[in-house]
Order: sequence, then C-alpha cells, then structure tokens
Amino acid sequence: MKITGDQMLVKKINKSIVLDTIRRHAPLSRARVSEVTGLNKATVSNLVADLISDDLVQEIGPGESSGGRKPLMLLFRGTSGYAVGLELSVTHLKGVLTDLEGHIITEYAVTLEHHDVSSVLEQLKLAAKQLIEAAPASPHGVIGIGIGVPGMVDEAGTVLFAPNLGWEKVALRSMLEEEFELPVTIDNEANAGAHGELNFGAGIGVRHMIYISAGMGIGSGIMVDGELYKGAWGYAGETGHMSIEAEGLPCSCGNRGCWELYASEKAYEHPDHQLKLPAHTTRELIHYAEQGHDAVQELYNTIGRKLGIGITNIVNSFNPERIIIGGPLSEAGPWIETALKQVVEERTLPYHRRSLQIEWAALGSRSTRVGAAYSAISQFLGKIRVSV
Repeated sequence: MKITGDQMLVKKINKSIVLDTIRRHAPLSRARVSEVTGLNKATVSNLVADLISDDLVQEIGPGESSGGRKPLMLLFRGTSGYAVGLELSVTHLKGVLTDLEGHIITEYAVTLEHHDVSSVLEQLKLAAKQLIEAAPASPHGVIGIGIGVPGMVDEAGTVLFAPNLGWEKVALRSMLEEEFELPVTIDNEANAGAHGELNFGAGIGVRHMIYISAGMGIGSGIMVDGELYKGAWGYAGETGHMSIEAEGLPCSCGNRGCWELYASEKAYEHPDHQLKLPAHTTRELIHYAEQGHDAVQELYNTIGRKLGIGITNIVNSFNPERIIIGGPLSEAGPWIETALKQVVEERTLPYHRRSLQIEWAALGSRSTRVGAAYSAISQFLGKIRVSV
C-alpha cells in the first residue's frame, strides 16, 4: 500500500507541475513541457491527457517544427470556469467576474451607506448573485468566491477585527458558503491585492515584493520569496497602524499617530487640510488637481511625503525588490509620486534602495478584487490538480 500511496503522491505533484507549466508558458508542445519540467515524454503525455479530460487544457493547431511532424500545441483553458472577486471597503463594495486567467468579464459596484454586518452581508449576497448570473456557460461554471476585507482574518475566514467597519469576530466565510454552496475564500484586502499584482499585474516574476493598498486605510501584502508572509498567527501586514507621529492623532484601532491617518484618504479629513471643496473622494479631488488647484496639489504633495516615510520604514525592514502601490489613492499617483520618491531616496538605507523599484499597480484600483478572484481560482486548481 505504501508504494501505491507514494506513486499517487508523485502523480499529483507531477500533474500540478505540468498544469502550472502550461499556464505560465503556453502555447507549448508536449515535448517542450517535458524539457521545461524534466519529466519524461510518456509521463507528460499521460498527464496532459488527464488535464484535457479535466477541461483545463486544450490542443490547438500545430506549432513550428525543427524537422519531422509538427507538434500539437497546448493551451490552458482559461474560459473553462469563472470566479467572483469582491472587495469590501468603508465606502464601497466592488466586484469582478473573471475567467481562470484573471481576465475581467464584468464588474459590479455599489456605495455602502451602512456598515452593520447584516446590511453588508445582504449587499455581498446581492453582488455575488449578480456576478454569478453573468457568468457564461462553461464546463466548470463558477468555481468559487473570493473576498478581500479591510481587517484581520483568520484561517476559518472569520473577520477578527476590522476597525474601519466596526467589525469583530464575523464568521463571513461560513455565512456565504451556506448561502451559495460554493467555496469562499476571505482574506485581508492588501493580501488579496498582492496576489492580484503578483499573478496578473506589476509583480509578475518578482520574488520579494510588498503591495501597499491605500484607500480609506492602508494595508500591506508582503511577498517573501514568492510566498505571502502572514506572520505567526496570520495577521502580518497591518502597516497602516504603525506609528509615524509619536503624539499624533488618535486612531480607531486604539493607537495614535498611525500611518494611515496621514497617508491615506483619511488625510482628507485632517484638520490641517481645509479644502472647502464639494469633493470628498480621490476621484472627485483629482478633477481639481488636474485643473491646477493649489490646495489640492499641496494636499497630495503632503500625502506623498507621508507615504514615503512609511515606505522607508518598510524598505529598511524588508529589503524588497519592488514596492507596488494600489488602491483608490493610486489614482492620484501623478500628484503623489514626486514627493514620495524624494522622501524614499533621502531616507532609505543606501544598499536597500540601490535596486529598489517603486511602481503603481498595473491593475489600478482593481488589484484587490482581481486578487480575491485569484484566491478562489487557486483553491479550485489545487483541488483539480490533486484529483488523479
């Protein structure tokens, strides 16, 4: 029995390797899969047959040949299933329906007037229902729902603490799985954003990366050697609540002088920034920045400097290859970037900044919801890969 068990485990691992190779390098031939993976051609052919049977891989026309018969090329079937990705913030609930390659099929958005659990839960159900109904016909249908939330989440999908929503110990995953009878993944919104950029955006191919989500708060998704770092109990990345002002403003988390009070959309409410404009969101304020409004441009200059201070602390602590900034505030990047990079250049340790790259999210403000969809996709593909 032990030999059989070992053989089954090896087959599961090899199937996973072949599928990942096709996903990342398609189109390619079976022979090329064998070259890339080091698996023999017979093993590759058998595993590809399994993946074709699973509706995850398809053959397309013949490719180029160096001599002899032209090989059939293989593609990952990204449209064999779809995923729902939702992003819950203080002001909005936004969502996407994606295929298995992260391509957005349709989107959803609604303003949140109330933050009590029952009201938000109904909005989440409505959003998921509408996105599920929009999914095209496919072999696997909608394979799962992923949600990014602005707070601490445990492995059971319970939102332990979300101060900006006023939530504590909300068993969100179990509530939604009971409603939809689909797998549901719940994660901190910055972690979801990091997955989005790592797999579909500005972080592709980067091993050491930190994604900073800046909206009505700040959180960070920390990628160490290509893996999400969550800390001892899963709560790492709450960088918005590191103090940058020792005697600063009080924060809803119970601390004072938190980074997000000065470097997120919360800075719009800072007593020093009396804009007296009929604008309260980044998108609204950008209109005035584009018109050359001095006070708005100075506000973003100040936010850029404060962002730079926090990023300096992160760079000196983690020594990443790349910092990626996303979330709603990233839409104001053109007015923030100069001050931000100047502070980082002045304050980071020289060897830490030598090869450092600071970029804006390639997915823009969609990083979290696309990353939430990726979490559902990853869970689904994991189950497919181990079914032999």
